[in-house]
Amino acid sequence: MPRRNVIRLDAPDSFYHVYARGNSKMRIFIDEQDYLTFLKLFARYLSPEEAKDPYGISYPNFYHKVDLVAFCVMPNHFHLLAYQYQQGALTSFMQSLMTSYSRYFNQKYKRTGSLFESRFRSSLVSDDSYLQHITRYIHLNPRTWRTYEYSSLPYYLQRAQEAWMRPERILELFRIATDTSNLSLIMKKIRR
Repeated sequence: MPRRNVIRLDAPDSFYHVYARGNSKMRIFIDEQDYLTFLKLFARYLSPEEAKDPYGISYPNFYHKVDLVAFCVMPNHFHLLAYQYQQGALTSFMQSLMTSYSRYFNQKYKRTGSLFESRFRSSLVSDDSYLQHITRYIHLNPRTWRTYEYSSLPYYLQRAQEAWMRPERILELFRIATDTSNLSLIMKKIRR
């Protein structure tokens, strides 16, 4: 019997809930540097400016191909909400992200083998109510979600801003003006 959400629909102009877990449920983020490295990989692959390696070779760039809409990076797994503009772009982005992070992790901790239990899993977000639900689910994943450092909630609350993080689509969906006078309303909507 196939595992749930392993076989993915690959549709352009669609939202996806994407997630992956450590092999045998092991921790894939051990210290702060691990979390920060993972977030830097978002910048590498999703920023408007193309990033280059030390030899001047460009990394793949997925700006205007994939938007990162929400994320939460937990000790043994991560969740992303992404919007894919063109068919196949999300898969290419996830392969780049997970391969780069696996190389970093294996080198740092002097280990070999698969870091993740499988390829990433994803589910197509088919309607607005599911989109709102999955956004809340991602942000409420940590017990200390209000102060959790490794989620996109600060971007929704306008406490942080990066070109690679794109919460606008969800904020528009919630029909909330993004001025700071509405922060309490945003929190109430996200908590539901």
